[in-house]
Formats: sequence, C-alpha cells, structure tokens
Amino acid sequence: MIKIVNFEGVNSIVRKANFTIIGIAFLAIATFILSGCPAATPTSNSTGIGGVDPNETAATVNGKVIKIEEVERLIKQQGQGQEAKLSPLELAQARLQVLQGLIQDEVLYQKAEKEQTVPNDDEVTTEYNRLKTSSGKSNDQFLKDLQTANETEASLREKVKKQLAVKKLEEKIAGKVEPPKDSEIDAFYNGNKEAFVKKKGVKLAAIVVDPADNGEGDTTKTEADAVRVGNEIIAQLRQGGDFAQIAREKSEDQSRVQGGDLGYVSEEELKQSFPPQVAATLMNPEFKPGQILPTPMQGKFYIIKLQERSDKDENLTLESPGIREQVTKSLTDARKQLLVQAYAAVAMNEAKIVNNLAEKVVANPNELSGARPANVVVPNANANANATTSPTTTPANTNTNAANTKPVNTTANKPAANTAKANANK
Repeated sequence: MIKIVNFEGVNSIVRKANFTIIGIAFLAIATFILSGCPAATPTSNSTGIGGVDPNETAATVNGKVIKIEEVERLIKQQGQGQEAKLSPLELAQARLQVLQGLIQDEVLYQKAEKEQTVPNDDEVTTEYNRLKTSSGKSNDQFLKDLQTANETEASLREKVKKQLAVKKLEEKIAGKVEPPKDSEIDAFYNGNKEAFVKKKGVKLAAIVVDPADNGEGDTTKTEADAVRVGNEIIAQLRQGGDFAQIAREKSEDQSRVQGGDLGYVSEEELKQSFPPQVAATLMNPEFKPGQILPTPMQGKFYIIKLQERSDKDENLTLESPGIREQVTKSLTDARKQLLVQAYAAVAMNEAKIVNNLAEKVVANPNELSGARPANVVVPNANANANATTSPTTTPANTNTNAANTKPVNTTANKPAANTAKANANK
C-alpha cells in the first residue's frame, strides 16, 4: 500500500492506491479464507449459475483459454450465496466485470513469464504457508474452506504463483523510477503548505477482542470468553507486557499486523468515530501517553493505548522530523503506481484478446431480463444502518494503567479501528 504524506488535505493531492495489481482470482479466494465468510455451497461442474455451460470459453488471451467455469467460481466466492438473487441482467454485468479482471491477470502473467519473474516452488510454498498461517485456521478447516470455495490446494498454489509472478513483475518495472529531486520536493511542499498541518488529536493503538464465533481457531466465541481474554491481556499489560507484541498475538482486528497501531486521529475524527466519553478521556490532559483505556464498542472489547497527544494544531515544515522523507516516499510511490498502471494498459493493448461473453451481449442486447428470481427480497441498504450491539459484560476495569473511566454504552457510535485514519498525521 502506498503511504501518502500523512497530513490534513494531502490525500486530495496525491491519491492513496494499491501498488500491486493483485490478481482478482487470488484476491477472491484469499479474502474468503482469511475472513472465514461462508461461500456458496459447492455445485456440480455440469452447470453454472443461470444454466451456463462451465466448459464454454469465456475469453482467450493470446490463445490461452479462460473458461466460464472460472468466472462462475469467482462470482460464487464473491457473492457468498447472494448471486442466486441476481437477475440475468445483473449476472451478465457481474460476469463481464469478473472476466475483465481475469483477462488482465492472464495478460500480466504472460508478461511475467517473458520477464522471468515467475517464482520457484520454494517461494510459492512459503507464500502458501503464510496464507494458511494468516487464516488462523487448523489445516483441516483450511482445506474444508477451500473445498467450500470450489478450490483445491493445487488450484490455490497456482493462484499464489501467478499473484507472486505479477507482483515481482511490477516491482521490476517500478524499479526504473528514481527518487524525486530536492527541487520537486520543495515545489510540492510550497504548493501545498495547507496540507502539512498536524491537527490537534491523538495517536492510538488498540487490542481488540471479539466475542463473535469466527470459526475454528477462534478462542473468544462467547461474551464470557471475551471478558476472560480481555482481563488476561490487561493483566499482561500491568506486568509490563509489550503492547505491540500482545496486539500482534491476540488482537482480533486487522490493525494487529501493525502491532495494533491505529495511527494519528484528529480531535474531530475522534469525536466522530469514538463514543463521547472515550473521546473526552483521550483528549483530557490528565490522561497521559502510555496509559490504556478499556472500553466496549460495537459488540467488541477495545483496549486502547494513548501513544501521543497534540493539544493544538501544528504547522509542519520540510525540516520537521520525517517530513521530507515522507514526501519523498509518497511522490516516488505515486510515480511507481502510475508506471505500473501504464505498463498494464500497454500490455492489454498489445495482447490479442477475444472476449466471447462481451460479444454475446453485443449480439443479443435485448435478451437479458432485469427481473430478479421470484420471491427474492431486495435488502434495504439502510435497514441496519443504526443497529448496533454493545456487550453487557466487560473485563474488569483497571486503575493501574487506565483512567478511572466506566465502560460506556456505545449504541449508535461508529467502530473505531476501521474508521480511524490509520496513517493520518503519523
């Protein structure tokens, strides 16, 4: 992930983007495995969604066939059972979108083969094992989930190989980019001084305990489990345990990869994302950096650590610690991203692509019904917008590291870990 200069307003100048164009097939199955979300029930290969022939050729890339079977498999993995509710028109749109991603994947993989960036077996095995470990599931559960997603170890390894090949290709291409000159860095800063403002706010980290049953390997499947584990974590912290290490080992939030780091959050964002009492405590000068604050939010239990607090807005310069380095990296990464996108566009133009699904739509524009299957209820997007769950029991409060703050009712408050800007004002 490209890191942008972490100050107010800069995101509108240099956009945050994924450097690697992750293969759509690999991304779909990896997301399913890591999230533990239920996928569609495995079906026979004799028929696809809507009665299509899975052996039909959806497209060819320089003569390499992409079957409709692969398109259908990805739609099922991404739809997680909801694809049956789509109308023929919606299904056609979904198929074309998925197929376009598969076509680009194949184009770039063929380029990777020519550029000799295809990984060896050991590299594939290492990444495959990392994926299994990251899932937090036992080997049996991992294989069961693969089967549910209509995949095998062999097919997943093949997707891992292609994903790594394309990633290495992009790194090779991006290696041609040189760091910006000092004059470019100075010009960027002078043209965007308003963006280099460190807003009044706090830098936070969190350990999150989730009482929901997230599948095999999850040790906190009930509220009582969450209370027990939460108290154990607090006890470890009282005894001098390293917050970042404990977060990596026990937090049930994506922020665990960064040792629980949520980044810098302005006071305004803090008030929008956290319960009022929590926001007030974190901004209170009497609550010192290094202290922790246990609190329930959105049905989960958060152990929040205050890492830093700024009590007023601060204008930053290129001489401020880390600023010139961050601008350099942001401009370099943005240039790399543009180069990778341009390279992919040129590769697509050079490839001989035949998109049979698209040709069918062009030839038969009036045959796709927009009507959904009978008895399908379209969910109201706003039906659950205000529905929240707050635990009724929380781990014992601690006065050793935390403020003397009672747990608060978090109904209608937004979750913190995923809405706080992880890199803002770092």
